[in-house]
Amino acid sequence: MHLHITSLNSGSNANCYYIGNHEEAILVDAGLPCKETERRLASVGLSIQLVKAIFVSHEHIDHVRGLAGLAEKYQLPVYVTNATRIGCYHLKETSAKHFVSDEPIKIGNLTITPFQKKHDAADAHSFIVSCNNLTVGVFTDIGVVCDNLKKYFSFCNAAFLEANYDTEMLAAGNYPIFLKNRISGGVGHLSNEEALQLFTKHKHKKLTHLILSHLSKQNNCPMLVEQLFKKNAGYTDIIIASRNEAMPIISLV
Repeated sequence: MHLHITSLNSGSNANCYYIGNHEEAILVDAGLPCKETERRLASVGLSIQLVKAIFVSHEHIDHVRGLAGLAEKYQLPVYVTNATRIGCYHLKETSAKHFVSDEPIKIGNLTITPFQKKHDAADAHSFIVSCNNLTVGVFTDIGVVCDNLKKYFSFCNAAFLEANYDTEMLAAGNYPIFLKNRISGGVGHLSNEEALQLFTKHKHKKLTHLILSHLSKQNNCPMLVEQLFKKNAGYTDIIIASRNEAMPIISLV
């Protein structure tokens, strides 16, 4: 059974990631409006009807803007922690299904395992999704490479991995100092160098695809980060997730 994956959007403007097989799929985060989520799925030949659940990493608006609309229109369960649910004030309580860190959840043939991460949100989590000996990770909005991240990243055949900022571009940029400190201070985002170190030291020998995600518009350059990773990629395909459109589907066998 194949796993089909795509990023519908990745960046501070909106985040939404699709992982599924021929029978069911999930979304990780729902930062796009409902109609735009539908349009982008259709643009790459996917049907919203395959989506059986939404998993929420944290409550920041770029991850939950379309959450309530999608959940209500398609009667989708939304998996959140209790603390994250409080921050999703527009989500109906009847839609919420609460998960616990490191406890797998079954959605058809998909197994989703959440784990805690360092980010300035109420109770932020990342996820791996497994099916038929294939594992895909969604690792964005991460302040530091912790032991949890190293462990779960090492399981992956493909991964969406944050490479948010170039250190020199952030330092030289026009962001106020408090925002620079927030981004780089351990509960914000991963730099290119931090993501690269995780990739080179902890990747699975069968990691076929690395989708670099949540790139900063102001503090990073897609060409720069792509070149940085391709120099160290070996057999792994390096792809940049767009902040403006859905990327072509990747099918994992």
